[in-house]
Amino acid sequence: MQRDFDINHRLDITNEVCPMTFVKTKLMLEKMQTGEILEVRLTDGEALENVPKSVREQGDTVVSLYKSNNDTEYHLVIKKGNNESAGIS
Repeated sequence: MQRDFDINHRLDITNEVCPMTFVKTKLMLEKMQTGEILEVRLTDGEALENVPKSVREQGDTVVSLYKSNNDTEYHLVIKKGNNESAGIS
């Protein structure tokens, strides 16, 4: 897959279950600077449904979401926002 961005951080949550999937994603995003890119490996099911939605709700941007060569894994690419528009400091 060709991409026009550089990944700054990677996180594998394939062995986690909700709500820890988003908790770990949020903790990683909190350590990042605005504009940095995080790639998250996640599995089908609750994580695939909930993590992208929660990321958007907190004011970050889902750049892409694509299926891995593995039938059950996905890659979620997130751009860290400033989170001011979501009311988060």
